[in-house]
Formats: sequence, structure tokens, C-alpha cells
Amino acid sequence: MEDNNTLEEIKEADGTVYHKRPELPASKSKKKKNRTYFYGVMTGIWISVILFAAGNLIGWLVGTNSLMGSNIPTLSNNKSEEVVTTQTTRKIKAIEEVIHKFYLEDTDAETLEDGLYSGMVASLGDPYSDYYSQEELEEMEQDVEGIYFGIGAYVGIDTATQLPVVSGVIEGTPAEEAELRDGDLIYMVDGTLTQGMDTSDVVALIRGEEHTTVHLTLIREGEEDYVEVDVTRRKVESPTVNHEMLENNIAYIQITEFDQVTVDQFAEALAVCKGSGMEGLIIDLRSNPGGSLTAVCDIARKILPEGLIVYTEDKYGEREELTCDGKNEIQVPMVVLTNGYSASASEILAGAIQDYEKGVLMGTRTYGKGIVQRIIALSDGSAVKLTISNYFTPKGRNIHEVGVEPDVVVEFDSDAYYNEGYDNQLEEAVKYMKEQLLQAAE
Repeated sequence: MEDNNTLEEIKEADGTVYHKRPELPASKSKKKKNRTYFYGVMTGIWISVILFAAGNLIGWLVGTNSLMGSNIPTLSNNKSEEVVTTQTTRKIKAIEEVIHKFYLEDTDAETLEDGLYSGMVASLGDPYSDYYSQEELEEMEQDVEGIYFGIGAYVGIDTATQLPVVSGVIEGTPAEEAELRDGDLIYMVDGTLTQGMDTSDVVALIRGEEHTTVHLTLIREGEEDYVEVDVTRRKVESPTVNHEMLENNIAYIQITEFDQVTVDQFAEALAVCKGSGMEGLIIDLRSNPGGSLTAVCDIARKILPEGLIVYTEDKYGEREELTCDGKNEIQVPMVVLTNGYSASASEILAGAIQDYEKGVLMGTRTYGKGIVQRIIALSDGSAVKLTISNYFTPKGRNIHEVGVEPDVVVEFDSDAYYNEGYDNQLEEAVKYMKEQLLQAAE
């Protein structure tokens, strides 16, 4: 029997197998409907593993799903043992013949071929490295365009149960209308069990043509039985930046992911807030899964002093530095909100702000993804995504599998949030900002 945090398989005397509803792990951070704290990847929008995603067409990645518009790189002189030999070619051919002769179901040559390439990349044991067929790459390009057909929910993987979890819901989307919640575990999609599936496979099940319906079987905290929900797919457009002016001229800017479009959206939001008399700034990175390194550095250049933003180091010790000229340095008190789903590019921005002491980090420890991916296009239209370097904060911190510890720890009160609409972390940030503004005025 498995532990309480995994699905328990029960076998009846007649041989029937069913799965017992698992005990849920500890409460997860949740969100108010008018302020979305994205935990992972948008269902029908971004394909990713766990909580790391966002993309741009050309550039480096600190999450996934960005397209690197380059061909196979020039190989170095470093020799490695060859994988593809005459012997392996013969063995592949032998396996192919065995499959065709004995496998019960029909086979497809293209699928088998893609499986070969996927298997080679999967053998690295790196959850962030992957192979994309031409079709998959084209789908990703469509996603990057910003128009999607899905349900408007973000999905990650719950590590306790190995089930996909709803990690955010976009306003005005089918997911919101169907009353999906952050923390809902997706047990089945159209009757297909999802435990142990990759996020990309779950996303593929949920995605579909516009106006079609997907049936979700959910495990919801506080509910004794499964929650059954039908959601109709439609076009979803996702903003990456939200902003508003709070009391005492405190500006609130939420960044949900780091795409290239995010840079302009952030610049516009910041300009509006400055024009409205901004005296303090709260940047909300809670549940931001990351994205483009280029984008996050461009945003950092709008708030940080002159100096290093982040640097990367590859397997050969080669270092690349990304810097800020300091011309747009923010001169008002700043608070940055983080949680355990703030990952990748989010951690770059949060880490840099913390290292320069430009603002106070508040909330809970970030996810801890301190590595960079690059998608390399191959000549046949396919691509390989590989982890190519570590990144470090300006003070040389590698936060991989460690995360960024906030200056002020504030645990999220999910009960108050859902029952009363009270965001205790945001309110604590506002309280702190008021104190800072009062001290400055004295």
C-alpha cells in the first residue's frame, strides 16, 4: 500500500482494479478571482514541465517553451563516445522488425522515429530537456502568438501525488466559468487517468478544437467525493501584466510570466502608475513560472541600479553577463511578493532586487530553478530543448533547488482568501509600504 499522498490502487476479489481517492497534501496558495497568481502552465496555452514556462521566439530560456531560431551548433573538438554506430543502427532495425511482426496494435513509422529521438533526450534524466517534432514545434509557435484554444487554466504537477494540479485560472475564461480552483488535482481527463503523466501530455488531453467540451474529474480539498466538471474550450488571450493603484499612492503590478510582450506591458503599466503619482511599488511575482531571460532582464533594466543583473556559466566554464545601465532605476520603496511557485525568470528578478537591496522580498521561499534552457532548431523542422547553463544572482548565488528566501516570511492564508476574499500577503505588503512612506515623510 502506498502512502497517504499517492493514489491507492485497490484490487477486488473479482479482479476489478480501482483507485482510492488520496489524502490531499497541505494546503496550497490560492487566489482571488480578480487577481490571478499563476502557479504553472496555462492549459491549452503553454506546454511545460511542473512550473517553468513561458516563451519568446528568439532568445535564451530560463523556463521552457521559447524558440531558439538557430540551427545545429558547431561541434567542439571535445570527443565523446559515439552513440550512433553500425551496431546501434542494426539493433534499431531489429527492434523495428520485432515491433512490426509481434506488436498487437498497428504502428506508425513517424511515431516510432520520433520516439527514438525523444528517448535519446529523455535518457539525460533532465525534466527540462526535450525533443519536439516539427508538428509540436509548430504548435508551440502558435502558442507564442498569444491566441490559444483551451480552457484558460494553468497546470503544474503536484509532487506529493504526481497528479496534474490547477495552478491558476484566468479571468473571463471557461475555467473560471466552470469554477475551477487553484489546487484542484486533475485525476482524469475524459476518463483517462493522469497520475504520473507529463504536463505536456495532460495539456494535450485538455486542449482541443474551439467549442468542444472536455470532462475533468477533480480532487478538491475539502470535498469527500470527486468533482466532475465539463468545460467548453474556446479562444483564450492571456495578459502577462496587471496593475492598479492602491491606497496611499501605492502601485501594484503583477507579472504572470515573462514573454517578450511582457516587456512592453510592464513598461506601460509602470508609466501609468508613475503618472498616477506612484510613491511605492509592489511587484507581485507569486506563481510566476518564469520565461524568457531576455524579457526579465529588459524589465530589470527598468527598475535596477547600474550593475550585473544575472550571469550564466556553461559546462565549459564560459560566463555570460547581463547588465543594467541604471538609467531607469526606481527611486521609490519596493516590495516583491513571492511564493513556492515563483520560478526561473521570477527568481532572477527577485534575486537581483534582493542583492541590490532595492526592495523587500515578502511571502514564502521561491521554487528554486537556477538553470537555463535553449531550444535549438534542427534542419528538418524539429528541435531539441536542452539545459545549457546555470545562472547566478549578482552576488553569485546559485538558487537551483534552493530558491530565494524572502526577507519577510508571510505564509498565505488560503481560508481567508477563499472564504473572505482577503489576501493576507498583499495586505501585509501594503502595511509595510505605508510604514515606509510614513517614515520617509517624517
